[in-house]
Amino acid sequence: MAHATDGQLYAQWVELLGWLEAEAAARGLAFQKVADFPDYIYRMERPYDLPTTVMSVALTTGGQPLLVAAASPRHVDLKGVSLRLMGGSKHWHLHAGQRGLLEGKRPFTRERLGLLLDGALKGVA
Repeated sequence: MAHATDGQLYAQWVELLGWLEAEAAARGLAFQKVADFPDYIYRMERPYDLPTTVMSVALTTGGQPLLVAAASPRHVDLKGVSLRLMGGSKHWHLHAGQRGLLEGKRPFTRERLGLLLDGALKGVA
C-alpha cells in the first residue's frame, strides 16, 4: 500500500471537518474550534500554506464535549487524525490514504462518522 503525502492528509482533514460540521448540525450538536495549528499561531509574517488553520474541533451537546477530533501538527513524523469520545475510552486513529482517510485498511466514510455519532448519542459507541 502506497503512503499518502502530508498534503493529502491535510486535504482529507479539511474534508472531515466539513463532515463533522454537517453531521453536528443534523444532530443538533454544536461544532466548535478548539485549537489552531501551532505553526499557524507562530508564523509571524510568513505565509501559511496548509488548507486550514484548524487543528482540533469538538462536537458538543449541552455545553459539554461529546467528540473531539484533531489532526497532527506538521512537525510530527507519523501524522494522522484522532477521534475521541469524551467520558470513555473509545478513540479512533485515522491516517491518509490515496483516496481518503483510512481506519486501518478500511476507508473512513461520512456514513461511518454518522454511525459513530449516533452510537455516542445513544451511549452505545
